[in-house]
Amino acid sequence: MNYKISQRAAVLSPSLTLAIDSKAKQMKAEGQDVVGFGAGEPDFDTPQHIKDAAIKAINEGFTKYTPASGIPELRQAVADKFKRENGLTYKPSQVIISCGGKHSCYNVILATCQEGDEVIIPAPYWLSYPEMVKLASARPVIIETSDRTEFKITPDQLRAAITPRTRLFILNSPSNPTGSIYTPEEIKALGDICVEKGVLIMSDEIYEHLLYDGAVHKSVASFSAAHFEHTIIVHGFAKAWSMTGWRLGFCAAPEPIAKAIDAIQSHSTSNPTSFAQKGGVAALNGSQDHLPKWLAEFSKRRAYAFERLNGMPGVSCVNAKGAFYLFPNIAGTGLKSTEFCAKLLEQEKVAAVPGIAFGADDYIRLSYATSMANIEKGLDRIAKFCASLKR
Repeated sequence: MNYKISQRAAVLSPSLTLAIDSKAKQMKAEGQDVVGFGAGEPDFDTPQHIKDAAIKAINEGFTKYTPASGIPELRQAVADKFKRENGLTYKPSQVIISCGGKHSCYNVILATCQEGDEVIIPAPYWLSYPEMVKLASARPVIIETSDRTEFKITPDQLRAAITPRTRLFILNSPSNPTGSIYTPEEIKALGDICVEKGVLIMSDEIYEHLLYDGAVHKSVASFSAAHFEHTIIVHGFAKAWSMTGWRLGFCAAPEPIAKAIDAIQSHSTSNPTSFAQKGGVAALNGSQDHLPKWLAEFSKRRAYAFERLNGMPGVSCVNAKGAFYLFPNIAGTGLKSTEFCAKLLEQEKVAAVPGIAFGADDYIRLSYATSMANIEKGLDRIAKFCASLKR
């Protein structure tokens, strides 16, 4: 049988982060001592009060369909969160609950972009952004950055990339994969250009609570009414509440875009899992006492990994100010990212993600969302590997 695959599927690249994580887990299952730096999820458990809320919902029979865009209680809780934490006023009808932050991103791109449109994406980028743009039959326009600018684009770069076809600018701060954060002043400058040019902004703020060294998160939607009208915020419960497997995200958008996303979701996934939504309500409205403890641990791991990486031959690294990733430059080793990661996994049993997946082939991504013992062992092995390379 000659199976014909659609063009939209044929042009996609598989997720390298998931592939690396899957291979590492398979090697571990075979009894190999693998240290994994690949997964973008906290190693902490979901806080107990969140789990209790979901268990209670199951026990009470809350296991049926809900409205496609989420239960009213959770949509209100998200609106309250934006008001309380970001100074933004959204009606619950402007909030869409999705099956994860990734789903929110896809919904937004599908609702706003079509064939002939262009979407501006700074690189390094989260690897799914360009593929989602392709699925919407639009064209990703990549703006290159480097560690010399802490992986941040300038207003001049953004302005130069905008054409009459530009529909959307994707802003991710704090960033996956780099951990970089735009200052409020930098955010406003980029937002000003989008307002001036009539370009929508998809602001991915899922790492907003994971900040270090006094870094400040300020949403681009908060600067003026015009910024608010040009911005769609995507977010989720995976990172700050360690709910990656719950598949629960949300977005907030101008009313017409929210309605379009609602329609798309009603014909694709329908509602997110009913009892997971009850957990989401507990996450937003309940205690946040877990977060300072997590941040203290993440910060300790980050400082250790940053110092170790900068002591390795052929490696340099700028420090992250958010999220839980470091993005070291490995150009000095003489290897590009795919070869570096393949040899590292084969020779030293360490799983890292090649930077090429994020549009930056001279770098690798290391997640420090793993135990200090794993970080110490893994970095010892990376140091050994780098020392063995002939440059």
